[in-house]
Amino acid sequence: MAFLRSRRFGNNKQQAGFSLVSAIFLLVIFTALGAIMLTVSGVQQTESTQDLQGSKAYQAAKAGIDWAAYRVLAPENTNPTTAPFTAQYVCAALTPPSLAGALAGFTLNVNCVRNDFIEAGNTISVYQITSIATFGVAPSPSFVSRQLTATINTCRATPNGAPCS
Repeated sequence: MAFLRSRRFGNNKQQAGFSLVSAIFLLVIFTALGAIMLTVSGVQQTESTQDLQGSKAYQAAKAGIDWAAYRVLAPENTNPTTAPFTAQYVCAALTPPSLAGALAGFTLNVNCVRNDFIEAGNTISVYQITSIATFGVAPSPSFVSRQLTATINTCRATPNGAPCS
């Protein structure tokens, strides 16, 4: 009977330590999985923050375009049909207002270039507006920048004259 028992259950000395090796192996696997999950979570958090900052930079650049478009179009919208006419906007050095609220901390740079063309006796002024919004310093991971460009055309019968009919 002793012979059958030892053959059926095997030698206990050969099985000693097998549970310990399995436990250590599983512990190493679970530790590695935990480390990978922490890394992925950290990367995901960073990407989410950068995505949000990118959206804010876009909105800041769009605010710069809207501000410059208002400055270009204000004389056109208030230009009467009879003299005295309002002077057309001259692209000068633009200093946009400071951004506030959720866009505070963004730097806004707005440029304007005006070109005049004569077409069918009318003066067509083409304004090229570029707005660049930045946050942070270039090589840092928190740096974000967005650039938008808009083109606005106005028409006058003569430079600084009556609107086109």
